[in-house]
Amino acid sequence: MGFGRFSYTPILPGMMLDIPLTPGQAGVIAAANFVGYLLGAVLAGLSFAQGRERVIGLGMLVATTVLLCAMGLTTSVAMFALIRFLAGMASAFTMIMISQIVLTRGAAAGNTHVQSLHFAGVGLGIAASSLMVWLLPSGQGEALANWREAWFAGAFLALLGTACVALLLPDGPTATANASVAEPPLVWTRPFTALTLTYGLFGFGYVITATFLVAMARAGAVDHTIEFLSWLVTGLSAAASVAAWRKAVPRFGIVGVYLIGLVVEALGLILTVVLPFPAAPLAGGLLLGATFIMITAFGLQIGRALAPASQRRALAVMTAAFGIGQIVGPLVAGWLAGTTGSFTLPTLIASGVLILCAIIIFAERRGIRMASGL
Repeated sequence: MGFGRFSYTPILPGMMLDIPLTPGQAGVIAAANFVGYLLGAVLAGLSFAQGRERVIGLGMLVATTVLLCAMGLTTSVAMFALIRFLAGMASAFTMIMISQIVLTRGAAAGNTHVQSLHFAGVGLGIAASSLMVWLLPSGQGEALANWREAWFAGAFLALLGTACVALLLPDGPTATANASVAEPPLVWTRPFTALTLTYGLFGFGYVITATFLVAMARAGAVDHTIEFLSWLVTGLSAAASVAAWRKAVPRFGIVGVYLIGLVVEALGLILTVVLPFPAAPLAGGLLLGATFIMITAFGLQIGRALAPASQRRALAVMTAAFGIGQIVGPLVAGWLAGTTGSFTLPTLIASGVLILCAIIIFAERRGIRMASGL
């Protein structure tokens, strides 16, 4: 998933230079991916998926591999958008189906490390995609790497990862789960509604930097080292983030850590545009990676606890809300960057949205804690 969702970020500068793409076009392509993510989340919450988590999850990983390869076969903005739309659907199905298997089995086994390892994979994929782009031969002009070869290389690595998942992934959520019994409808309590709202707004807040960080690093660079390092730092900090933040759970609780993470990420976005170069993209990447996977993981954990009888539906609804935020973010950022000539204004807006999320969670924290037991 790290390659399927986020390798677009380190490959994008080469595409913008060589094809070329405008910031607005890059934003449209990114938004198409998130429209697909939204649709996939909605479909994954339907009853047809009950008991078919493994086969659907693996099928969507195969689809991700094929779609990564397809990105290197065209220069059409419309085709890019279509491919990324389908890749977004595949990512949502993968997230919901495989997370349901892994997290349910981890909880049944009483193993608190499962969640940390599961979500660390996305961060490792981000770091690996940055390293991959850095090591590939440079294309013509000043592109960090030949963007076509980067997509093909990402597809090859995704294929290897899919083969590993196929060998390791068990059959279903739990050995005792009754796949024939459909989940009941989701009950929209006030705590779950507040959490879902902040989760959707978080999707808007994080995605602007997650999409354009490398392009922002390129704008102030004299070579490509900072581009590589900023995304590598993002991935490595993301891989370690869930395990690191879990150490703060005994003191603050999962809801408290979720709240702190929103504030820290907002600060990271501000640093991205106020610090001098090259500290800005490095600090922004570090704090983005240190928070966005943790917020994703802990948010889903809280959501599942708030809807214990309809956990897959809760995952689907929250992922859909997240997807809506992701759709709006790149469109707004691309348009504002094209209008103002920089990503400063959209980044500051995203920071403000994350602060709003923190305020909502702070106001509702007691109700969420009581309802979830977290």
